[in-house]
Formats: sequence, C-alpha cells, structure tokens
Amino acid sequence: MGEKPGRGRKDGAWQGKALRTTMKRVKVYRLEDNGKWDDQGTGHVTIDYIEGSRELVLAVVDEEDNDTLLLHNITPDDIYRKQEETIISWRDPEKALELALSFQEAEGCSYIWENMCNIREDLQSKILRCEFVKPVGFCLAVLTRPYKSLSSVNAELKELPPLELSSLSVILKTILQCGMKEKMRVADLISKDRDFFPKIVNLFKTCKDIGDMDGLHIIFRLVKAIILLNSSAIFDKILSDDFILDIIGVLEYDPEVHIVQSHRAFLKDHAVLKKAIPIKNDSVVSKIHQTYRIHYIKDVILLKVLDDATLKSLNTIIHANNAFVVSFLKEDPYFIQDLFEKMRSSNISAGSKSEPVFFLREFCTVSKSLQPAQQIQLSRDLADRGLFDIVSDMLRSQDKVFVSAGTDILLHFLNQDPNLLRSYIANHEENSGEDISLLGLLVKGIVTDFGGEMQFLEILRSLLDGYSTDTVTQCRAIMELIDKKYFDKLIDIIESSCLPKSIDRSTFGSVGVGTRVEEYSAKPEILLHICEFLCFCVLHHPYKMKVNFLKSNSMEKILSLTHRRERFLVVAAVRFMRTVIGTNDELLISHVIKLKMLKPIVEAFVENGSRDNLLQSTTLELLEYIRKENKKSLVLYVVDSFWNQLVKFGHLESIQAFRLKYQEFVDRAETEETTSVGHMRKKAEERGLDKEEEDYFNTDSNEEDFSAQTTQAQQHCMVKPGDGSETHHIPARPKSGGLVDHDGDKDYNPPPKRPVEADEALNIPMARHSSLDGKVTDGNVPKKPKLEGTIRFSKINVLANVAGKHSDLEDAQPPLSPASSTINSDGNVDVREASPGSPNQQPPESFDYIAGDSSSEMVVDAAEAADSDP
Repeated sequence: MGEKPGRGRKDGAWQGKALRTTMKRVKVYRLEDNGKWDDQGTGHVTIDYIEGSRELVLAVVDEEDNDTLLLHNITPDDIYRKQEETIISWRDPEKALELALSFQEAEGCSYIWENMCNIREDLQSKILRCEFVKPVGFCLAVLTRPYKSLSSVNAELKELPPLELSSLSVILKTILQCGMKEKMRVADLISKDRDFFPKIVNLFKTCKDIGDMDGLHIIFRLVKAIILLNSSAIFDKILSDDFILDIIGVLEYDPEVHIVQSHRAFLKDHAVLKKAIPIKNDSVVSKIHQTYRIHYIKDVILLKVLDDATLKSLNTIIHANNAFVVSFLKEDPYFIQDLFEKMRSSNISAGSKSEPVFFLREFCTVSKSLQPAQQIQLSRDLADRGLFDIVSDMLRSQDKVFVSAGTDILLHFLNQDPNLLRSYIANHEENSGEDISLLGLLVKGIVTDFGGEMQFLEILRSLLDGYSTDTVTQCRAIMELIDKKYFDKLIDIIESSCLPKSIDRSTFGSVGVGTRVEEYSAKPEILLHICEFLCFCVLHHPYKMKVNFLKSNSMEKILSLTHRRERFLVVAAVRFMRTVIGTNDELLISHVIKLKMLKPIVEAFVENGSRDNLLQSTTLELLEYIRKENKKSLVLYVVDSFWNQLVKFGHLESIQAFRLKYQEFVDRAETEETTSVGHMRKKAEERGLDKEEEDYFNTDSNEEDFSAQTTQAQQHCMVKPGDGSETHHIPARPKSGGLVDHDGDKDYNPPPKRPVEADEALNIPMARHSSLDGKVTDGNVPKKPKLEGTIRFSKINVLANVAGKHSDLEDAQPPLSPASSTINSDGNVDVREASPGSPNQQPPESFDYIAGDSSSEMVVDAAEAADSDP
C-alpha cells in the first residue's frame, strides 16, 4: 500500500507526499461550549511517531499548506468511539476537548480505527506485563497488520496479581482496559477465586478503620468495574446474604460524591419487610430481601453507571426471584386463605388493614413474573376465593390509598383475563344496589374527584372493549347494565354542570321530561372524562347508544358542554358529535338534522372567531369529514341553516371546499331531475299501442256504417209521450253490481228528486268530460284519457241543443214546458222535454267521448244529473 508511515522521513518535517498514499482525507471538528461542532479545517490523517518521542500520535495535516491541524497522543484508555461508518470521536483528557474526525470514505475510517485499536492493545499489554516499549520497527508493523485480539495475552494471563492494597490499581487497569474476550477471562478468574471477595471485604474494613479514603475510592472503582463485567457467577456471590451488605458498604464511598452515603443504615433501619401474613420459609424471605436490595443498587446507588447489558442481567435476577416467591406462596393452601380472612375482618384497625392491602397489590404485580398459563391459573384461583368482593370493599373506602390499590388490582386482572371480572359483574350486579355493586363503584369513580378517575375510566373501557367472539356477549351485558342503571345519571351530571347554580333548573331539550336534577356542578376534568367515556361507548356499542339517543334528549344535554367557558370541554362536545356522525348511521344523522344539533357547535365556532386553536381545528375536521364522506343531508343542512354565519370564514380552505360540495349536490340534483323528466317522456313515446287499440284501428270502417250507427243511437234516444209529442229519452247508466239491489227491494223508496231541466240534463256530460284543449272544467283537474275505447263522433244530434244558442231556439219554436223526470221500471230516470227537431238547430262541434262499451249510448246517472251544476 505504498510507503509505510514513518519510513524515509527527514528530521523536523513531515514528508507529506511520501505519506499521501496512507493518509486519509478528513475534516477536524471541535465541540464548543455552546454544544455546536466547530469545523477546524480539512486535511489528511496519519499515525506516526512525533519527533523526539517514542509515542505514536494521530496527526492531521492541512491539505493546502501542510500545516498541522491536529496532534493527539494515542492512549490505552477507553476514550475512543466509532460512530456510524465515517466518524471517530474522543475526549482529549489533557486538553479537556471533545474532538472528532469525519472521514470522506468509510474505508479510510475503518483503516485508521483498526490501527488505533491495535496500538491501544499493545499499550495495554505493556502495562499488564510491565515491559519496555518495543522497537520502532515493531510499532510500524503493527500499523499495517489487520486487527487481532489479545489471544496471546489471554494465554499468558493465567491468574490475577495477588489481591493486596498495593496491587488494586493493577487489577483495576486490567479490568478496565481489556476487551470483551479479555473481560470474560478476568470474570472467570474472579469467580473461581473463593478468597477474592472475602479479601476485598477485609481490605475495605481495614481502609475504613484507618481512614484511608484513597484506598476506599480504589476499592469502590474496583467493585464497580467487577459489577460491570456482567457475570452471572459474580452476581451470585456479591448478591448473596454473605457479601451483599458489605458490597453496598463499599459502594458508599463514591469518589465523585464528597459526602459518604449511608446506604446500609437505610436498608437496616427503614427498609423493613412488613409481613401481612407470617412467611415460614426462610428461602422465600431471603429472596424477597435480595430482590429489594438489587432494586436499590440499580435504581439508587449505580443509577448513572450501569449499562444496558448489566441492567438486563439484574432485571433477570429480579424476575426469577419474583417467580420463585409467587410460586411458593400460591402453592401454600393456607397463606391466601389467611390473607383474605384478615382483610375481611372488621376488628382490625385501618393501619393494620393497610398491610394486607399493599401486600395483595404487590403480590398481583410480581405475579407477572410467572409463565402466562400460570398467571391465568393464579388469577382464576384468586377470583374463586373472593378477590373481587375484597376489591369492592377497598373501593368503598374513604382512604384514597386503598382505592388506588383496588384499581391497580382490577387493572392487573383485566390484563390477565378480563372475562373473570365481566362474569363477576354480570352475576352480582342485578342483586346488588348501585352504591355497593362493583360496577356502580366503578362508574362512581369517574365522577369522584380523588385523582384516580383515569384508572376507573381505563377499567370501564377494558370491560366494554371485546374483540373476540367469546367476549362480545359479556361486553354487551355490561353495556346493558350501564345503559339501564347509570347512563342517565352521567348525562344529568353534564346537564346540571352546564347551567348556572343560581338557576332552579330541570332537564331541558326537545323531549322535555320535566325531571328535576340535583344541583351539582362537577369539575371540568370529570366532565371531560364522562364525555370521553360516552364517545367510547358510541364507538364500540353504536346500536345501544343509538337507541338511547333516539328515545331521549341525551345528545342535546351532552352538547350543552358547548356552553362552558372551558375550551377543552367545548372541544370534547365537538369530538362527541364527530364520533356520532362517524358511525354512519342514517337514523342518527336524521335525528341530528331534525333537532338541529349542529347549531351549538357552529355557534361556538363562530364565537371562537379567527383564533387558530384546537376548537377551530376540531370543528373544521368535523366539516371535512362530512364533506369527504359525502354526507349529502348534512352538507345541505349546514349550508342552508348556517351559511350566513360561516360566510365570514370563507377564506379557510375547509369552508370553501364545503361550499363547493354543497353546490355540487345542488347541481347534481337539478341534472337528475331534468334527466328523469326526459326519460319519462321518452318512455311514454316509446310505449306502443296495446292489442285493443291495434284491433280498433285495423278494423275496416266506412262513413256509411258510422252514420247508420249514429242514426240508430238518435232513434234510441227519441220517445213519444202520451200526448203524442216527441221527446228525448236519455237512458240512465246500466245497473251496477253494487252491494244493495234496489230492484229486488219492494220497500225501497228513493228520495224525491228535484225537477231536472232539459238543458241541465243535457249539459251534464259536457261538464263531466274534458274538452279538446285539455283545460280544467268546473274547477276539476282533467284526468288523462285512456287510449282504449276512445271514439270520436262528428255529429250527435242528441246534444244539439247544448251547442245551439238559446235565443235561436226561442225564436224558432214556442217555449217549452219545464222538463219532468220520472223513475222508470228499471230504476232509471226518464227526462222528457221538447223535440230537438228545430230547423235552426246546429250540430255541435266534434268532441271526444269515452265509451264504456261498444253501444256508445249516452248514459247519465240520475243522482249525478240531479246534483250536477248546469
């Protein structure tokens, strides 16, 4: 790889060109006091001997003028760190500087890092064997060989130096400056030496007696280094009852703390095991003490010293100890029984009762160390022995500590097997009062101000949240109980807290029940928890909540939160409405529109003005959801009802998009209406004639046949009275098949009819049927004529008097007597009047007549003829 560093170099100067092949391009950075890295320049780095010295240095030469940017003596101390692939950083102990080299290429960084590691290993081996510095050729050869561990050194390090006060520094350097494999070798030597820790304890006591603080500080560093070796064999020794207190005593003399600590005094005097129930097994008691002391070491004494690997090892020991203790106690047939009997007893004081309560909570907590199957079995055993009854008593207590312990136990069971608690509530709720049932206590905990409302809320959520099929039924049963017994009370708390206290108030809303509510004003935090719980119920039990909302005015009461001055409560009300609309239930959406429930939200949004806060964001998100989900009814409702209020927020993109969505719905509706009308017309035009019409129009007919039929019809209408004069006879309609047959009823006497004038009788058909232009006659809307059976007559003499003028008739013939009507044998009315055979008679214009049969007779119902207007 070119010329080796240090060879062919003249005294007093760097041969930059000769070394350029092994020098890597880097940037030099120095950490300033303000925490920022300052760029010191760009150059090339190499490792070489400094002139007049046998120490190897890390040198950086400026790439432009060959000035020296950095000279650093490589030390055996573990101060170097390689970050990522291109950065090497360290803290210079001599100059108290944080330095870093940023390499242009990852290969150059790896090359320099491997050479630095090799040099540090050689320096460490020199210290361990107290040898002289090797010749220059050896050091230069080290720079070019690949990285190797000190396996040869390990082979020679068969035992540690004798453990004396004078050799403590050598042992400490051996532990601190060796690599991972070397640490394993050192840990193995320490663990196999039975006299190692007894000697350290004796040296500690000796230095303490003579007041040798330097010796005590060295022993502290040595014990700390031994703990950081992270050896399970070493932990078994130093954490045993024989050495644990002495080791903690050594750790009291931290050189970085000027005051000697009193860890042992605290553990002996204050950290006392309180036995709620006597534990007869000494090994269990020993494990409990050891676990507490390990916690104290890692969380108090060596909190800032231990690395992740050592912490993990200590936690593993704690986990094993907890599993041992719990397994032993749960197998004891009398321990749990005695514990529960003591907690149920009413003869013990509150102070004495606190010990079993805290022990039970701790017992449930440490049971997590068991295997999952063992945890579930333990939970079932405790539930069968009446644990939930004891927890209910704890929740009824006025002591907040007891209540907190009870909620912790319930949360533990919900994490293990929530069906145990659900089954207990379902079986005991119906037979228990609201104040003593476990579910009632949980609901009461939400509205009680003692600092643990979130725990109660979390418990209720876990009870109602069932994902698997075997838990859905139980969750629904819990929801039924809450809806039946507690839902209205939660709503009433919101309602009463959203009105001034001075007002004598009752429930309000569209339903208006008139029930009085207690004068109670809950804290804003409690109202927030209730609203969050209701949102959760809407999300996970939408059907049950929908039924409740539709049959009551609960939603209006919840939205009264918008009247509060606390903005986060107004936001909670908006989120509640967002949750309700998010269910996509058309009935609920119609209910919202019908009762105008978005009005308080829009009013709160308008009152908020242009403030860019959470209320504005939540309201705009609600409108965005309505728009994106194409809720047509809601879009139309909002714009039609509140656009005058929202128009001043037209500069907001959400409001603009909402208005465009409204216009889109309106335009679409107009287009669909136009398309529908055109489609109906097209369909009517395409509809073909039916068979009867086709038969009629396909039948051959001539004008003579038609005239003969017309003459026959005229003759049929003419009858002669007894005096020999000729009159018109207009037969009534054929007898209908009604329910009553008047012909067979001899006692039937029809009511007398008023006399019908001739003109009046003849004008009836004209008034009943539409004219050619289809306009309304006598104020009645004309019906669309049927296509079948429509016959067009050109001349019908029977109706000639209708079209003729009355003045012509009076001049052509003498006045006629009033027409008389009689009932013939068929029950029809015979109308008699003067003969139409006047010379001045003019035939009427042709018109359409709808015939019921082929005879085409003019039939007038007697009753209709009498009641119709001329």
